[in-house]
Amino acid sequence: MIKNKKVLAITLSRGGSKKIKKKNIVDICGKPLLQYTTDEVKKSKYIDKYIVSTDDKDIKILCNNNKVEYYNRSCEFAQSTSKSSDALIEVVKYVDEDFDYIIEIMCTNPLKTVEDIDGCIEKLENTDADSVVSVVRIWDHHPSRVKYIEGGFLKDFYPEVPESRRQDLYPPAYVRNGSIYATFVDMLLKNEVRLSGLVRPYIMSEDRTINIDEPNDLKMARILLGDESIE
Repeated sequence: MIKNKKVLAITLSRGGSKKIKKKNIVDICGKPLLQYTTDEVKKSKYIDKYIVSTDDKDIKILCNNNKVEYYNRSCEFAQSTSKSSDALIEVVKYVDEDFDYIIEIMCTNPLKTVEDIDGCIEKLENTDADSVVSVVRIWDHHPSRVKYIEGGFLKDFYPEVPESRRQDLYPPAYVRNGSIYATFVDMLLKNEVRLSGLVRPYIMSEDRTINIDEPNDLKMARILLGDESIE
C-alpha cells in the first residue's frame, strides 16, 4: 500500500514472439528475461499483489519456480495485435479484490530497478497525475532532426536550427521507454487505455533503458548486464 491505497502490479508476458523466439524467457547472463522484472517487483514496498499474465506453459513454470502468481491469459488477448490495455483489464476483472492503482511493469527492459517501479507509484500518489509513464530523453532522434520525404525532398516535422548541436535542441524531447505504466484502476476500466487524463513522466536514465525487441537489442542487453563472453 501507499497511503492506504492498494496497488496491483501486472506484467504481460505472452509466449509468442516473431523476432526473438521465446523472447520473454530468453537467457540473459544466466537468468530469463522475465525474472529480471519479477526479482525487482518483489522488492517493492508498495505493491500489494503481483500477477504475470501469460498464455505460455514455460512462463507459467518459471512463475511457479519463482513463487510468482500467474493468470492464464485468454487466446483473444494473447495475439500480436492484441491491445495491452485489454489484457490488463482482463486481469483486473479476474482479481477478486479492489485496488486503487494499477501498474504495468513490462519485462522487455531488464535494466529497470525497484526504485523506478516505486518512483512511478510515488509520483502517481504525490502529484495531480491521473497516469504516470516512464520515459527517457532522446538526443539524435529529437523531433527537429527527424524528417520526412515529400516529392523527393526532405521536409521538417519540427523546425531545426541550422548547425545546432544535439545538446542545444529545445525543448528536450522524451520517449516512452517500454518499462512502466501506472494509473488508477477506475480510469483504466473507464477509458480502456493505459494512459489518460493528466499524464506525468517518470524520467529514467539512458543507462537503465533498453527495450528488447530485435536480436541486436538482446546482444546489447547481454553486454550491459555483463556477459563477458560477448566481444
